Amino acid sequence: MTALPPIDPVALTADLVRCPSVTPKEAGALKVLEQVLSAAGFACTRVDRGEVSNLFARWGRAGANRCFGFNGHTDVVPVGDTAAWTQDPFGAVIVDGWMYGRGTTDMKSGVAAFAAAAVDFVRTTPPDGAIILAITGDEEGAATDGTVALLDWMAEAGETMSVCLVGEPTCPNDMGEMMKVGRRGSMSAFFTAQGVQGHAAYPHRAKNPLNAMVRLMDRLATHVLDEGTEHFDPSTLAITTIDTGNPATNVIPAQCKGTVNIRFNDAHSSGSLAQWLRTEADKIAEETGVTISMTTSCSGESFLTLPGDLSTLVAKAVTAETGLVPVLSTSGGTSDARFVKNHCPVVEFGLVGKTMHQVDERVEVAQIHKLKSIYTRILTDYFA
Repeated sequence: MTALPPIDPVALTADLVRCPSVTPKEAGALKVLEQVLSAAGFACTRVDRGEVSNLFARWGRAGANRCFGFNGHTDVVPVGDTAAWTQDPFGAVIVDGWMYGRGTTDMKSGVAAFAAAAVDFVRTTPPDGAIILAITGDEEGAATDGTVALLDWMAEAGETMSVCLVGEPTCPNDMGEMMKVGRRGSMSAFFTAQGVQGHAAYPHRAKNPLNAMVRLMDRLATHVLDEGTEHFDPSTLAITTIDTGNPATNVIPAQCKGTVNIRFNDAHSSGSLAQWLRTEADKIAEETGVTISMTTSCSGESFLTLPGDLSTLVAKAVTAETGLVPVLSTSGGTSDARFVKNHCPVVEFGLVGKTMHQVDERVEVAQIHKLKSIYTRILTDYFA
């Protein structure tokens, strides 16, 4: 019997990039992936919820004692000003060893590299266990009907992963220099200061909500939340907007709104931070006589996968293929690992992410091949 040729992760990346899958559009990306996986014996199930399309694919027996999972996404952010691109954002054009296109870095190349590695692996060395790919179309959006929907469906269907690798770009500059073993939490707080409108020439007859808001924003922004913890950098708070919508120069407005975003480490929870924010707002309200209301929204708590078997497995594979020892980091924004960590141990490793979300997003073609090699070694060592 003639052996099937290896899956080319570069060609698969190009096929995915040519699908304009801006969140929440599937645009054919999951269909491309499903065809490749189904042909290799993966049992594929579409797990769609709301407007979002998701794909669950498993090779091997459900409920196997050892199941290696991979989580990724095929949705991408909008391209922005198309005229500013030097190449077609969905053309997957290769120039001087670089493939251009939205999603080349974040993260269709990562999905393609793992799918190619998994297909070749099960064809040549069928493992004693199972391999699962949980691919979402809602990572760049609200993230309520993506990986969350996949995990909900898995729980109902009795599908489990022993460990999971998320393929987000993790390396700042050089392939292999960093992997993620956790992420900071992220929350936003929305304040509305309600005062009394009045003439700017008679401020004593008004209650200026701007004074209260500016004082509150300054107090929050200058407060040191912490000095960092063993595995995390210091938490940060950023003022993201202050709005009044007041076009008049001689009118003190009645209302002002302000928003802050906090990226927090494991010294805090969204609940403890919300309590602190409410206390500070109440102090300013008492000092100024302006009423301040507040709502909060948390997109994920901080989490950490303690260094152990999974991080060692991935780090050894990265070192073997790149010669670099990856730093175990918790830096950066949020990822869907924040959902997976409730299901099983999870770490993240992917390629260099310098151009993600930018105009002329691009990936070095050699990195896609290298990433497939790393993922292949991880699977080989895990099932050894």
